[in-house]
Amino acid sequence: MFVRKANGWMLLAMFGILVLGSCASETDQQRRDREEKMRQDTANATAKAKPALEAAGKEINKVADRAAEDAKAAVQGAKEGWSGTHELVDLNISAKEDLEGLPGISDHDAHAIIDHRPYKDKHELVTRHIVTPATYDGISDRITVK
Repeated sequence: MFVRKANGWMLLAMFGILVLGSCASETDQQRRDREEKMRQDTANATAKAKPALEAAGKEINKVADRAAEDAKAAVQGAKEGWSGTHELVDLNISAKEDLEGLPGISDHDAHAIIDHRPYKDKHELVTRHIVTPATYDGISDRITVK
């Protein structure tokens, strides 16, 4: 067993000497040529990767912009929720999408609100039977008529 280990160490030492010897026998010109080839290979690889990296950078910027917009909307929502205040939706001029953003207002309800314009008072939603009193109670603090 000792002989096997000794042979293994001897082979390892010989391999190390060969590797070091081959590096030591490299001339200055060979080293410069090897370094120049490595520099050129790296430059070529970088040039090939550049368009993909630029496209990825643009996509990352788009995603970051969208994330910033979403974060801003979330902060605004948290602010409104914390303070209990909401931007008021004017029944006489608001778009269908704004009306649908009110709690309990469906696509059908939004169309009905628009079809029955103009309003003199926001409570007309109930008196004209456009929404139920329960739905009105859920949105009355978020709507206005100007």
